[in-house]
Amino acid sequence: MKELRQMRDAVISALRSGGLAAEAAFPGKWAAERKTALATVSVETAEGRDLGFCGYLGESRGPNGETREVYGKHLAGTIAVDIRAERAAECEAGGETAAAVLLGKLPEGIRPGELRWEALAWEKQTGLFLRRGTLQCQALFLAERGEEETEFLDFKLKGVLHGEQSA
Repeated sequence: MKELRQMRDAVISALRSGGLAAEAAFPGKWAAERKTALATVSVETAEGRDLGFCGYLGESRGPNGETREVYGKHLAGTIAVDIRAERAAECEAGGETAAAVLLGKLPEGIRPGELRWEALAWEKQTGLFLRRGTLQCQALFLAERGEEETEFLDFKLKGVLHGEQSA
């Protein structure tokens, strides 16, 4: 689902902007080679529904004054954020940075809810300290279609410009 990837990529971009190294889950070997804290991000659960009548929200004006139909989609989800680091203090600091970003610096289309962190633990598989977190959130996706267009456009996470997301 493109929307899930957009949510994950928006969180990764926000964490990076907040000064924390972040990648898409699942870490593999490269996580153990890092010398600083690293956040890995995935969408753990999601459920969606259309907004309005069959997703229809109304009309807006395009850049040239043309009428465009606006459709909306709402996803409620859980985003998993795992912080790994060589030292416990780095893992704790990474968790603090991640918490600040997740609760206050996400794109406007993602509304954070409850944030939970597990206790700091040693991960034998990677040889790193690990702090697992989950964020309950709501995401809003919008799509527009012009009067002359027969093809429906992809839903985009509200507040995230095309090309702003990570690969």
